[in-house]
Amino acid sequence: MKRYRFETEEHVLFRKTLRKFLEKEAVPLYDEWEQQRLVPKAFWRKLGEMGFLCPQIDEQYGGLGLDFSYGVIIGEEMERVGAGLTGIGLHNDIVVPYIESYGTDEQKERYLPGCLTADFITGVAMTEPGTGSDLASVQTSARREGEFYIVNGQKTFITNGVNGNLFLTVVKTDVHAEPRHRGISLLLIEEGMEGFTKGRKLDKVGMHSQDTAELYFEECKVPVANLIGDENKGFHYLMQKLQQERLLVALSAQTASEDMLEMTLEYVKDRQAFGKSIGSFQNTQFKLAEVATKVELGKTFLESLIEDHMSGADVVTKVSMAKYWITESAREIATECMKLYGGYGYMEEYKIARRYRDIPVTSIYAGTNEIMKVIIAKNLGL
Repeated sequence: MKRYRFETEEHVLFRKTLRKFLEKEAVPLYDEWEQQRLVPKAFWRKLGEMGFLCPQIDEQYGGLGLDFSYGVIIGEEMERVGAGLTGIGLHNDIVVPYIESYGTDEQKERYLPGCLTADFITGVAMTEPGTGSDLASVQTSARREGEFYIVNGQKTFITNGVNGNLFLTVVKTDVHAEPRHRGISLLLIEEGMEGFTKGRKLDKVGMHSQDTAELYFEECKVPVANLIGDENKGFHYLMQKLQQERLLVALSAQTASEDMLEMTLEYVKDRQAFGKSIGSFQNTQFKLAEVATKVELGKTFLESLIEDHMSGADVVTKVSMAKYWITESAREIATECMKLYGGYGYMEEYKIARRYRDIPVTSIYAGTNEIMKVIIAKNLGL
Protein backbone atom coordinates (compact mmCIF):
# COMPACT_ATOMS: atom_id res chain seq x y z
CA MET A 1 0.00 0.00 0.00
CA LYS A 2 1.34 3.42 -0.95
CA ARG A 3 1.99 5.90 1.86
CA TYR A 4 2.96 8.93 -0.21
CA ARG A 5 1.85 10.32 -3.57
CA PHE A 6 5.35 9.96 -4.97
CA GLU A 7 5.60 6.25 -4.19
CA THR A 8 5.76 3.71 -7.02
CA GLU A 9 5.37 -0.05 -6.92
CA GLU A 10 9.15 -0.21 -6.47
CA HIS A 11 8.82 1.88 -3.30
CA VAL A 12 6.07 -0.37 -1.98
CA LEU A 13 8.17 -3.49 -2.60
CA PHE A 14 11.24 -1.85 -1.03
CA ARG A 15 9.27 -0.98 2.11
CA LYS A 16 7.74 -4.44 2.31
CA THR A 17 11.16 -6.10 2.01
CA LEU A 18 12.70 -3.80 4.60
CA ARG A 19 9.85 -4.25 7.07
CA LYS A 20 10.04 -8.03 6.75
CA PHE A 21 13.80 -7.87 7.34
CA LEU A 22 13.40 -5.69 10.44
CA GLU A 23 10.65 -7.86 11.88
CA LYS A 24 13.06 -10.77 11.73
CA GLU A 25 16.42 -9.15 12.50
CA ALA A 26 15.59 -6.16 14.73
CA VAL A 27 12.21 -6.31 16.47
CA PRO A 28 12.87 -9.52 18.49
CA LEU A 29 16.26 -8.20 19.62
CA TYR A 30 15.48 -4.53 20.18
CA ASP A 31 14.78 -4.78 23.93
CA GLU A 32 18.11 -6.58 24.37
CA TRP A 33 19.89 -3.82 22.42
CA GLU A 34 18.23 -1.22 24.65
CA GLN A 35 19.56 -2.99 27.74
CA GLN A 36 23.03 -3.36 26.22
CA ARG A 37 22.97 0.31 25.17
CA LEU A 38 24.22 -0.65 21.71
CA VAL A 39 23.03 -1.82 18.30
CA PRO A 40 25.58 -4.52 17.32
CA LYS A 41 27.80 -4.02 14.30
CA ALA A 42 26.58 -7.38 13.01
CA PHE A 43 23.17 -5.78 12.42
CA TRP A 44 24.79 -2.93 10.50
CA ARG A 45 26.55 -5.47 8.27
CA LYS A 46 23.27 -7.28 7.59
CA LEU A 47 21.74 -3.96 6.56
CA GLY A 48 24.63 -3.50 4.15
CA GLU A 49 24.21 -6.96 2.70
CA MET A 50 20.54 -6.21 2.01
CA GLY A 51 21.23 -2.84 0.36
CA PHE A 52 19.73 -0.74 3.15
CA LEU A 53 22.87 1.29 3.85
CA CYS A 54 23.25 4.41 1.69
CA PRO A 55 21.14 3.20 -1.27
CA GLN A 56 21.60 6.63 -2.84
CA ILE A 57 25.34 6.08 -3.46
CA ASP A 58 26.25 6.04 -7.13
CA GLU A 59 26.53 2.67 -8.83
CA GLN A 60 30.19 3.25 -9.70
CA TYR A 61 30.97 2.92 -5.97
CA GLY A 62 28.72 -0.11 -5.51
CA GLY A 63 25.51 1.68 -4.54
CA LEU A 64 22.03 1.49 -6.01
CA GLY A 65 21.84 5.10 -7.18
CA LEU A 66 18.39 5.62 -5.62
CA ASP A 67 16.92 8.98 -4.64
CA PHE A 68 16.06 10.43 -1.23
CA SER A 69 12.58 8.89 -1.26
CA TYR A 70 14.14 5.54 -0.38
CA GLY A 71 15.94 7.17 2.52
CA VAL A 72 12.55 8.37 3.73
CA ILE A 73 11.26 4.79 3.72
CA ILE A 74 14.33 3.52 5.58
CA GLY A 75 14.01 6.32 8.16
CA GLU A 76 10.35 5.55 8.78
CA GLU A 77 10.77 1.80 9.07
CA MET A 78 13.74 2.14 11.44
CA GLU A 79 11.77 4.55 13.64
CA ARG A 80 8.83 2.13 13.72
CA VAL A 81 11.14 -0.34 15.45
CA GLY A 82 12.57 2.26 17.81
CA ALA A 83 14.38 5.58 18.03
CA GLY A 84 17.60 3.78 18.95
CA LEU A 85 18.12 3.00 15.25
CA THR A 86 18.41 6.68 14.36
CA GLY A 87 22.16 6.38 13.85
CA ILE A 88 21.51 4.44 10.64
CA GLY A 89 19.65 7.39 9.15
CA LEU A 90 22.43 9.70 10.30
CA HIS A 91 24.96 7.53 8.47
CA ASN A 92 22.83 7.15 5.33
CA ASP A 93 21.33 10.58 4.81
CA ILE A 94 23.30 13.07 6.88
CA VAL A 95 27.02 12.21 7.00
CA VAL A 96 27.64 10.26 3.79
CA PRO A 97 26.01 12.98 1.61
CA TYR A 98 28.84 15.34 2.60
CA ILE A 99 31.32 12.94 1.01
CA GLU A 100 29.08 12.52 -2.03
CA SER A 101 28.58 16.25 -2.54
CA TYR A 102 31.89 17.77 -1.50
CA GLY A 103 34.40 14.92 -1.43
CA THR A 104 37.21 14.42 -3.93
CA ASP A 105 37.25 11.44 -6.28
CA GLU A 106 39.91 9.86 -4.09
CA GLN A 107 37.79 10.34 -0.95
CA LYS A 108 34.75 8.82 -2.65
CA GLU A 109 36.73 5.81 -3.85
CA ARG A 110 38.27 5.33 -0.41
CA TYR A 111 35.18 5.69 1.75
CA LEU A 112 31.92 5.18 -0.12
CA PRO A 113 32.23 1.43 -0.80
CA GLY A 114 32.92 0.86 2.90
CA CYS A 115 29.92 3.00 3.89
CA LEU A 116 27.74 0.54 1.95
CA THR A 117 29.03 -2.49 3.88
CA ALA A 118 29.47 -0.95 7.37
CA ASP A 119 33.24 -1.28 7.10
CA PHE A 120 32.90 2.43 7.69
CA ILE A 121 30.22 3.59 10.14
CA THR A 122 30.05 7.36 10.18
CA GLY A 123 29.21 10.10 12.64
CA VAL A 124 29.27 13.87 12.59
CA ALA A 125 31.36 15.57 15.29
CA MET A 126 29.93 19.05 15.75
CA THR A 127 28.85 19.56 19.36
CA GLU A 128 31.41 20.41 22.03
CA PRO A 129 31.08 20.62 25.84
CA GLY A 130 30.67 24.40 25.60
CA THR A 131 29.17 24.71 22.11
CA GLY A 132 25.86 23.38 20.84
CA SER A 133 23.70 25.26 18.35
CA ASP A 134 26.27 28.08 17.98
CA LEU A 135 28.52 26.24 15.52
CA ALA A 136 30.58 29.34 14.77
CA SER A 137 31.96 29.10 18.33
CA VAL A 138 33.56 25.65 18.06
CA GLN A 139 36.92 25.49 19.79
CA THR A 140 38.40 22.35 18.21
CA SER A 141 41.33 23.68 16.18
CA ALA A 142 43.24 22.34 13.20
CA ARG A 143 46.58 23.91 12.30
CA ARG A 144 48.34 22.86 9.13
CA GLU A 145 51.83 21.39 9.31
CA GLY A 146 53.01 20.19 5.91
CA GLU A 147 50.69 17.46 4.64
CA PHE A 148 48.81 17.14 7.93
CA TYR A 149 46.35 19.05 10.05
CA ILE A 150 47.10 18.88 13.77
CA VAL A 151 43.76 18.74 15.55
CA ASN A 152 43.14 19.58 19.20
CA GLY A 153 39.79 19.61 20.96
CA GLN A 154 36.87 17.63 22.32
CA LYS A 155 33.46 16.64 20.96
CA THR A 156 30.47 15.34 22.89
CA PHE A 157 27.00 13.81 22.34
CA ILE A 158 28.31 12.14 19.18
CA THR A 159 25.79 9.74 17.63
CA ASN A 160 27.47 6.48 16.51
CA GLY A 161 30.35 7.48 18.76
CA VAL A 162 31.01 3.89 19.88
CA ASN A 163 30.35 1.94 16.69
CA GLY A 164 31.61 4.67 14.37
CA ASN A 165 35.08 4.73 12.87
CA LEU A 166 34.81 7.69 10.47
CA PHE A 167 33.78 11.11 11.75
CA LEU A 168 32.99 14.25 9.80
CA THR A 169 34.57 16.69 12.23
CA VAL A 170 33.92 20.42 12.50
CA VAL A 171 37.16 22.28 13.20
CA LYS A 172 38.53 25.82 13.23
CA THR A 173 41.27 26.21 10.64
CA ASP A 174 41.34 30.01 11.10
CA VAL A 175 40.81 30.92 14.74
CA HIS A 176 41.07 34.65 13.95
CA ALA A 177 38.47 34.74 11.19
CA GLU A 178 35.83 37.47 11.28
CA PRO A 179 33.02 36.68 11.19
CA ARG A 180 33.87 33.51 13.09
CA HIS A 181 32.04 31.08 10.81
CA ARG A 182 34.47 31.83 7.99
CA GLY A 183 37.21 29.93 9.80
CA ILE A 184 35.40 26.59 9.93
CA SER A 185 36.45 23.51 7.95
CA LEU A 186 35.38 19.86 7.78
CA LEU A 187 37.80 16.97 8.23
CA LEU A 188 37.24 13.22 7.90
CA ILE A 189 38.92 11.70 10.94
CA GLU A 190 39.29 7.93 11.16
CA GLU A 191 39.51 5.82 14.27
CA GLY A 192 43.14 4.80 14.66
CA MET A 193 44.63 8.11 13.58
CA GLU A 194 47.39 9.22 15.92
CA GLY A 195 46.04 11.42 18.71
CA PHE A 196 42.38 10.42 18.34
CA THR A 197 40.72 8.65 21.27
CA LYS A 198 37.16 7.93 22.30
CA GLY A 199 35.76 8.76 25.70
CA ARG A 200 32.99 7.09 27.62
CA LYS A 201 29.73 5.84 26.19
CA LEU A 202 27.19 8.36 27.44
CA ASP A 203 24.20 7.19 29.48
CA LYS A 204 21.18 9.03 28.11
CA VAL A 205 17.63 9.47 29.41
CA GLY A 206 16.27 7.86 26.25
CA MET A 207 17.37 6.31 22.94
CA HIS A 208 19.34 3.79 24.96
CA SER A 209 20.43 1.50 22.14
CA GLN A 210 21.77 4.43 20.11
CA ASP A 211 25.43 4.64 21.04
CA THR A 212 26.56 8.14 21.95
CA ALA A 213 30.07 9.04 23.04
CA GLU A 214 32.73 11.68 23.58
CA LEU A 215 35.67 12.12 21.19
CA TYR A 216 39.10 13.57 22.03
CA PHE A 217 41.76 14.98 19.73
CA GLU A 218 45.21 15.64 21.17
CA GLU A 219 47.74 16.67 18.56
CA CYS A 220 45.79 14.37 16.24
CA LYS A 221 47.44 13.99 12.83
CA VAL A 222 44.91 14.14 9.98
CA PRO A 223 46.12 14.08 6.36
CA VAL A 224 45.32 17.23 4.40
CA ALA A 225 43.78 14.83 1.86
CA ASN A 226 40.97 14.29 4.39
CA LEU A 227 39.73 17.88 4.11
CA ILE A 228 36.15 17.93 2.80
CA GLY A 229 35.73 20.63 0.16
CA ASP A 230 37.69 23.84 0.56
CA GLU A 231 39.38 25.09 3.69
CA ASN A 232 37.29 27.59 5.69
CA LYS A 233 34.13 26.75 3.72
CA GLY A 234 32.81 24.24 6.24
CA PHE A 235 30.06 26.43 7.65
CA HIS A 236 28.62 26.93 4.15
CA TYR A 237 28.56 23.16 3.59
CA LEU A 238 26.86 22.61 6.94
CA MET A 239 24.13 25.12 6.13
CA GLN A 240 23.53 23.41 2.78
CA LYS A 241 22.98 20.02 4.40
CA LEU A 242 21.05 20.98 7.53
CA GLN A 243 17.78 21.21 5.58
CA GLN A 244 17.81 17.46 4.95
CA GLU A 245 18.95 16.66 8.49
CA ARG A 246 16.10 18.65 10.04
CA LEU A 247 13.63 17.12 7.63
CA LEU A 248 14.72 13.67 8.80
CA VAL A 249 14.24 14.67 12.45
CA ALA A 250 10.70 15.82 11.65
CA LEU A 251 10.14 12.53 9.83
CA SER A 252 11.24 10.48 12.82
CA ALA A 253 9.00 12.45 15.19
CA GLN A 254 6.07 12.07 12.79
CA THR A 255 6.59 8.32 12.55
CA ALA A 256 6.81 8.06 16.34
CA SER A 257 3.58 10.05 16.66
CA GLU A 258 1.75 7.75 14.28
CA ASP A 259 3.07 4.72 16.16
CA MET A 260 1.91 6.15 19.50
CA LEU A 261 -1.56 6.88 18.14
CA GLU A 262 -1.88 3.39 16.68
CA MET A 263 -0.77 1.58 19.84
CA THR A 264 -2.88 3.76 22.13
CA LEU A 265 -6.04 3.32 20.05
CA GLU A 266 -5.57 -0.42 20.31
CA TYR A 267 -4.94 -0.25 24.05
CA VAL A 268 -7.95 1.91 24.99
CA LYS A 269 -10.30 -0.36 23.06
CA ASP A 270 -9.16 -3.37 25.10
CA ARG A 271 -8.56 -1.81 28.52
CA GLN A 272 -11.59 -2.07 30.80
CA ALA A 273 -12.61 0.29 33.60
CA PHE A 274 -15.96 0.67 35.35
CA GLY A 275 -17.33 -2.16 33.27
CA LYS A 276 -16.51 -0.80 29.82
CA SER A 277 -13.54 0.07 27.59
CA ILE A 278 -11.78 3.29 28.47
CA GLY A 279 -12.05 4.16 24.78
CA SER A 280 -15.78 4.72 25.35
CA PHE A 281 -15.12 7.60 27.79
CA GLN A 282 -15.53 11.05 26.32
CA ASN A 283 -12.22 12.31 27.71
CA THR A 284 -10.36 9.47 25.99
CA GLN A 285 -12.20 10.13 22.75
CA PHE A 286 -11.44 13.85 22.85
CA LYS A 287 -7.76 13.31 23.67
CA LEU A 288 -7.27 10.85 20.83
CA ALA A 289 -9.28 13.04 18.44
CA GLU A 290 -6.77 15.82 19.17
CA VAL A 291 -3.83 13.45 18.71
CA ALA A 292 -5.21 12.09 15.42
CA THR A 293 -5.66 15.63 14.10
CA LYS A 294 -2.07 16.58 14.92
CA VAL A 295 -0.81 13.39 13.30
CA GLU A 296 -2.76 14.00 10.10
CA LEU A 297 -1.65 17.64 9.85
CA GLY A 298 1.96 16.62 10.37
CA LYS A 299 1.80 13.90 7.73
CA THR A 300 0.28 16.19 5.11
CA PHE A 301 2.81 18.96 5.75
CA LEU A 302 5.71 16.53 5.72
CA GLU A 303 4.67 14.91 2.46
CA SER A 304 4.69 18.25 0.63
CA LEU A 305 8.08 19.11 2.13
CA ILE A 306 9.63 15.81 1.06
CA GLU A 307 8.41 16.38 -2.49
CA ASP A 308 9.71 19.96 -2.55
CA HIS A 309 13.05 18.92 -1.06
CA MET A 310 13.54 16.17 -3.66
CA SER A 311 12.76 18.68 -6.42
CA GLY A 312 15.63 20.85 -5.20
CA ALA A 313 13.49 23.65 -3.78
CA ASP A 314 14.75 25.84 -0.94
CA VAL A 315 12.35 24.99 1.88
CA VAL A 316 14.52 26.04 4.83
CA THR A 317 11.74 28.04 6.44
CA LYS A 318 9.12 25.30 6.11
CA VAL A 319 11.57 22.61 7.22
CA SER A 320 12.32 24.70 10.32
CA MET A 321 8.57 24.94 10.93
CA ALA A 322 8.15 21.18 10.50
CA LYS A 323 11.09 20.31 12.72
CA TYR A 324 9.81 22.62 15.48
CA TRP A 325 6.08 21.88 15.26
CA ILE A 326 6.14 18.13 14.65
CA THR A 327 8.69 17.43 17.41
CA GLU A 328 6.75 19.59 19.89
CA SER A 329 3.53 17.84 18.88
CA ALA A 330 5.23 14.47 19.37
CA ARG A 331 6.18 15.42 22.92
CA GLU A 332 2.59 16.40 23.66
CA ILE A 333 1.30 13.21 22.06
CA ALA A 334 3.70 11.08 24.09
CA THR A 335 2.46 12.65 27.32
CA GLU A 336 -1.23 12.26 26.48
CA CYS A 337 -0.89 8.71 25.21
CA MET A 338 1.18 7.59 28.18
CA LYS A 339 -1.45 8.96 30.58
CA LEU A 340 -4.18 6.98 28.80
CA TYR A 341 -2.25 3.81 29.66
CA GLY A 342 -2.49 4.67 33.35
CA GLY A 343 0.18 3.08 35.53
CA TYR A 344 1.11 0.66 32.75
CA GLY A 345 2.30 3.56 30.65
CA TYR A 346 5.09 4.11 33.15
CA MET A 347 6.37 0.55 32.83
CA GLU A 348 9.40 -0.16 30.63
CA GLU A 349 7.73 -3.28 29.22
CA TYR A 350 5.26 -1.06 27.36
CA LYS A 351 6.49 0.61 24.20
CA ILE A 352 4.72 3.86 25.05
CA ALA A 353 7.11 4.34 27.99
CA ARG A 354 10.07 4.09 25.63
CA ARG A 355 8.46 6.57 23.24
CA TYR A 356 7.89 8.97 26.13
CA ARG A 357 11.59 9.04 27.05
CA ASP A 358 12.91 8.91 23.48
CA ILE A 359 10.96 11.84 22.03
CA PRO A 360 12.23 14.90 24.01
CA VAL A 361 15.69 14.98 22.42
CA THR A 362 14.17 15.59 18.97
CA SER A 363 13.47 19.17 20.05
CA ILE A 364 17.16 19.61 20.90
CA TYR A 365 19.37 18.00 18.26
CA ALA A 366 19.86 19.21 14.66
CA GLY A 367 19.36 22.70 16.08
CA THR A 368 17.08 23.40 19.04
CA ASN A 369 13.48 24.36 18.38
CA GLU A 370 14.34 27.83 19.62
CA ILE A 371 16.89 28.08 16.79
CA MET A 372 14.16 26.93 14.39
CA LYS A 373 12.00 29.83 15.55
CA VAL A 374 14.90 32.24 15.06
CA ILE A 375 15.26 31.02 11.45
CA ILE A 376 11.52 31.30 10.83
CA ALA A 377 11.35 34.80 12.28
CA LYS A 378 14.38 35.95 10.28
CA ASN A 379 12.87 34.65 7.06
CA LEU A 380 9.63 36.44 7.91
CA GLY A 381 11.64 39.67 7.77
CA LEU A 382 11.76 40.21 11.52
